[in-house]
Amino acid sequence: MPDAQPEPGDITLLLRKAQQGDADAAEDLFRQLLADLRFSARRLMQQERPDHTLQASALINEACLQMLNQNVMQTAGNRRYLFAAANRALRQVLVDHARHRNAAKREGQWQKNSLDTVLDRLETHSGCTFEELNAALIELENDSPRQREVVEHRFFSGLSVAQTADLLGVSPGTVERDWRLARTKLYAILKH
Repeated sequence: MPDAQPEPGDITLLLRKAQQGDADAAEDLFRQLLADLRFSARRLMQQERPDHTLQASALINEACLQMLNQNVMQTAGNRRYLFAAANRALRQVLVDHARHRNAAKREGQWQKNSLDTVLDRLETHSGCTFEELNAALIELENDSPRQREVVEHRFFSGLSVAQTADLLGVSPGTVERDWRLARTKLYAILKH
């Protein structure tokens, strides 16, 4: 989610108008979501070769399809829910791909494709498989939903502490504490 995003009230207003059937508002909101997904996908791939635009596109396309299939724009209560849904969609695309990749490897039929680069980077960065990381995030969700949100916004979307605090409606100090506690909990979960 880029630094130059619309004001929170603008997104909430677009969301409400889109839910009331305003096609222009829905289009503007979808454009904003696409921009945010592009930013997140680029961040996930920031250490890859510059010619890896296809991977980002594949990730964005799959996440958009998931959000459209789940009718997220019609069911989102506010911008926090909307951006959390975008993060979940990106994460779910990667989880589904990781499962498919691992099954294909077991069957000896795996061929590396564009999303494998993203998964390889995330797994190298986190020191665990993406499936393990996802399971740990689910466990963290059970303990502290807000801490899981902080992890998703900071790790997957690349939001700053201030941006995350604004989105979640809490202070930057709260985000810093949640970020620190969440990393400690995730480390403990992953070491078991």
